[in-house]
Amino acid sequence: MSRADRFLKACRREAVDATPIWLMRQAGRYMPEYQALRKKHSLLELVKTPELAAQVTLQPVEAFEVDAAIVFADILTLPESMGLELKFTEGEGPAFLNPLRSGQDIDKLAVRSPEEGLDFTMDAIRQARKALDGKAPLIGFSGAPFTLACYMIEGKASREFPIARQFIREKPREWHVLAGKLAQAVGSYLKAQIEAGAQAIQLFDTWAGILSEAEYREFALPYSAQALQAARQPSVPIVHFAIGAHLLPLVKEGGGDVIGMDFRVELAEAWRRLGDGVSVQGNLDPAILTGPVEEATKQAAKILDSVRGRAGHIFNLGHGVLKETPVTNVAALVDFVHQYSRT
Repeated sequence: MSRADRFLKACRREAVDATPIWLMRQAGRYMPEYQALRKKHSLLELVKTPELAAQVTLQPVEAFEVDAAIVFADILTLPESMGLELKFTEGEGPAFLNPLRSGQDIDKLAVRSPEEGLDFTMDAIRQARKALDGKAPLIGFSGAPFTLACYMIEGKASREFPIARQFIREKPREWHVLAGKLAQAVGSYLKAQIEAGAQAIQLFDTWAGILSEAEYREFALPYSAQALQAARQPSVPIVHFAIGAHLLPLVKEGGGDVIGMDFRVELAEAWRRLGDGVSVQGNLDPAILTGPVEEATKQAAKILDSVRGRAGHIFNLGHGVLKETPVTNVAALVDFVHQYSRT
């Protein structure tokens, strides 16, 4: 079986010859090829130049035997397309210069056609899909409505998003209006990625874990479900990734053929709770991959052993590859997962 088949088969809980593996942020700062491009171009130039975004998308597929490519993009270009001013500052990360503070701010947001405001990502998908030439499937993605709304209100990344959480408490009606707009925009964006050539899609709800179960059910779940329902296409698997073990049953309720697990979860136990109706993806701690490779493969073996014999596991990290990660460790992990899962 080739790597063109493993990932998609595992998404459908079909038998595979080896556990498929790809890594969140597998194209990025830890790779010399990417670093060389960043010396010439800003991050937004890479994201918004389809030829460059496609080139970065392919870098890990060419360097390692990963079983899927994921388009090189950034979740914050969607809010930018709706009217927010996005700025990336070296060493500080992304920020919106006009964060949302009121219902009037939300009313000004425009839900545009993805082919208008985000055409560069669709073009990158078309070019990457052509260049892959069937070697590996291509994954498209978006941030989830809740996670995007947190950034749009807070204005920048935060561990706790205090401004966004205060907004939810004090302006719940306005929050629901915003989340509804984002659900529409995310659903259209993911559908457009599929039409451009993405063979699977992933919804990233990175900050869902700051919510309680009751809060998630009220303020996040309906909008992720709406977006995924709008994007769903026959034979195109959906991966739903949210950080927060306490939310996993609700994440499943929100939709997805595959549920992504963060590294704080015992994969086998979480899968038992979710039942046989979904595949799972995860969930090595990305920090482990920055250290001795022997420790990374030891922990990978534990994860693989815990779900051995059960169809539908896709190996991944519990979050994105860290910039300090040695390239040799990534190569060794990919090879180890394939070899060990065959035995």
